[in-house]
Amino acid sequence: MRTITFFNNKGGVGKTTTVYHVAWMLSELGIKTIAIDLDPQSNLTSMFLTDEKLESVYEHNRPVTVLDAIRPIVNGDPFVPVYIEQINDNLGLVLGNLSLSTFEDTLSDAWLKCLNSEIYSFRITSIFKTLIDEAAERFAAEVILIDVGPNLGAINRAVTISSDYIIMPVASDLFSLQGIKNLGTTLNIWKKQWAQRKELKPANLTIQIPENNTKPVGYIVMQYSAKESRPVKSYLKWANKIPDIFREFVLGDSDEKVNNVDDDAYCIALLKHFRSLAPMSMEAHKPIFLLKPADGAIGAHVYAVQKSYDEFEALTKKILEVCP
Repeated sequence: MRTITFFNNKGGVGKTTTVYHVAWMLSELGIKTIAIDLDPQSNLTSMFLTDEKLESVYEHNRPVTVLDAIRPIVNGDPFVPVYIEQINDNLGLVLGNLSLSTFEDTLSDAWLKCLNSEIYSFRITSIFKTLIDEAAERFAAEVILIDVGPNLGAINRAVTISSDYIIMPVASDLFSLQGIKNLGTTLNIWKKQWAQRKELKPANLTIQIPENNTKPVGYIVMQYSAKESRPVKSYLKWANKIPDIFREFVLGDSDEKVNNVDDDAYCIALLKHFRSLAPMSMEAHKPIFLLKPADGAIGAHVYAVQKSYDEFEALTKKILEVCP
């Protein structure tokens, strides 16, 4: 089982959409997958579920979200397995919750008190590993995909130390470059801080804590066809800065220089903007590459749907390659 978190300090680059489509493609390839929505905005959940399903869950406060598995541990009660919504035979979803952000303070306090070797604080800090490991075993999942919010808070810290791999969806602009710098620097700090805390783990702790082997494996340049509607020179100015920024701030390697994003081994994909197919996908609650004429994919859209299948299949296979 491998756990892959999609993370960027900058929002609005298509991170959630990518997680959604990769999850669906993994299921198409016959790979048992769980998508976990740990962004308090819960956009991934709303992409998977119909409006009727969302209303039945959230308006009636059904105890089926990720927060309902977290609360018992926070209260000192026994662990309660997280609910998994079965999308199809190969794909499950752990539902998000807008109130997840209220858990930030508890995690921040636990992070500090791990330095005092407190059992409770280690249980809280390791909560996502506990949840992921149990859900993966129950669903027989080979891949866990995690969507997180665009911030550097305590939730994302606890998620990333519990992940095997980090993939960064980025755009070709100044703020995405700044996001890579911020995230890379912070990931390295978190890794060092958790290593320090692991040395202070209580001897009588009965749960498995994160191993601290999290590895950033690369980035996906999102919506790169934007260069068609603005000067190519402007697009390339930022895109070709990404390789060196990623190496320096994420990998800690400023020696190797790569002048072209197309030639960078850490560029997992240049993912196109599929324009008019995106709203169809949202309306139908299915990925772009599975849209049918009944969903509005007619005429020129038929070819675009076929093309998108090829692109997402290639992207997904590349992700499996870099996250062995």
